[in-house]
Amino acid sequence: MRRMDTGADIIGGGSAASHRQVAPFAEVLVTLTKEQEIKLRWEASFWRSQHRQALVRLAQSEAAHRVEMAQAAAREAALRSELEQAKGKIRDLQKRLFGRKSERSSGAEKNPAADQKSSRARGQQPGAAGHGRNPESHLPTQIEVIDIDCPHCPDCGLGYVDFPGTEDSEVLEIEVKAYRRKICRRRYRRTCQCSGARGILTAPPPARLIPRGKYGVSIWVHLLLSKFLYGQPTHRLLRDLSDHGLTLSAGTVAGGLRALAPLFEPLEEALLGQLRSEKQWHADETRWRVFAETEGKVGHRWYFWVFHGPSVIHFVLDPSRSAAVPIRELSGSAGGVIICDRYSAYKKLARVLDHFILAFCWAHQRRDFLELANAHPELADWALAWVEQIAQLYHLNGRRLEVRSDPVQWAERDRALRQAITQMASQRESELANPALKMPASKVLRSMRKHWSGLTVFVDRPEVAMDNNAAERAQRTPVVARKNFYGSGSLWSGALAATMFSLLLTLRLWGINPRTWLTAYLEACAANGNLPPTDLSAFLPWAMATDRLAQMRGIPVDQSRPIDSS
Repeated sequence: MRRMDTGADIIGGGSAASHRQVAPFAEVLVTLTKEQEIKLRWEASFWRSQHRQALVRLAQSEAAHRVEMAQAAAREAALRSELEQAKGKIRDLQKRLFGRKSERSSGAEKNPAADQKSSRARGQQPGAAGHGRNPESHLPTQIEVIDIDCPHCPDCGLGYVDFPGTEDSEVLEIEVKAYRRKICRRRYRRTCQCSGARGILTAPPPARLIPRGKYGVSIWVHLLLSKFLYGQPTHRLLRDLSDHGLTLSAGTVAGGLRALAPLFEPLEEALLGQLRSEKQWHADETRWRVFAETEGKVGHRWYFWVFHGPSVIHFVLDPSRSAAVPIRELSGSAGGVIICDRYSAYKKLARVLDHFILAFCWAHQRRDFLELANAHPELADWALAWVEQIAQLYHLNGRRLEVRSDPVQWAERDRALRQAITQMASQRESELANPALKMPASKVLRSMRKHWSGLTVFVDRPEVAMDNNAAERAQRTPVVARKNFYGSGSLWSGALAATMFSLLLTLRLWGINPRTWLTAYLEACAANGNLPPTDLSAFLPWAMATDRLAQMRGIPVDQSRPIDSS
């Protein structure tokens, strides 16, 4: 077999060949045996196979490397996103713990277009005349006369002569003191000869709120108000009474409240009936614990729902947060506007009961932008610009409501509000069409677009509020109670809490003194044989006479205790 050699011949020293020019490519004959040829062919095939396998492995390795790099990049992006979310949560928690408790803008963030009348500082103005001390003339007066210890001249010993009049001043005091009412019933003996004239006659006993009960109406009024209006836990309340000399046990309080609960059931029905007769409601819900086992209920988390109408505030305690609660609460109503947040239960109510309109809360929409600014600092300027636009809507709507009685100014200011609404909608759509808009910002704007019809109900219905703050303010009382005594220990106490919250906050809504009203109602129950009064119109704010409403707005004065005037 021949084989071409690409090398040159080796030039030997001192030979004739050393003086001969050698061609750069000379043919060299190589003789191989058959066995050697087969071996060489096998080796060549082997190494070509190894080379192909090496190329495949290299390609696979490069592909795997590219996949690993892509996965690593995805993991890094996910970790960065998780880190940003964690930082946002930290900022949010720090803000909740150490930040301002109000969502109001600071002075630097105020809208320059705000009403100039609001630039006046709150409170007493420097240099302005004060209103003086409040005389509190409605309070009873205890007169104290102070004499000179020794009304004689220290030099000559002659006595002083009284001069007409006194030098008067006043000091306000408060006295909370338990006392015993000793009831002395007069007895009489007949002197006539009428039939059945034998025996001793005794004056009838006074009515008692609880049969054979030891504690009077004033104590139960104090317990109900302290617990359900002022959020004082029972053990702290009993300690306070003990410091005033009155010792009660927790079992006595629980038993007495359970005995009083049926007295308020007719009022609960009256409140619900009045609520359903109205055309507008604020609605909200918050958690409440009921430490009682209920069939089908896992855990102790229940919910307080509040429905705030123009004339009544009604609370409902329910184990669920489902749409069945507001549907059941308002199913007997002719329909109207529900001002609420964007919780899905209210949306289902509007689908099931199609005669209801949902007006969504601008305060919650504003909160979305504030939370976005807190969680994503790079979007803070963008989010706060939207917050300012929402503030401008509040301002324009407020100016419009100021001139309801003036059709000309109303039309002008209504036009300005509608232009601002149209401009906001156009800006929202243009920013959503921008591919460079980041996902968190896009999410907030998409939510705004989804709820836009509910957010703009107030434009065509000026009587509808822009936010749901009325319901959230009503929820403060249960929330304070929840923080202080955690909830209710039984089903009946939870139902009583809902009824008392409804009653007391409705009384506050009407400007009625809760102590005055509760004292009168419990005394009427006692006089009716420990049953609710047959005629509730004297105790329902929307049904009572004008003079009685004025009386209920006053402050009760205990006429049974003498005033020391010495």
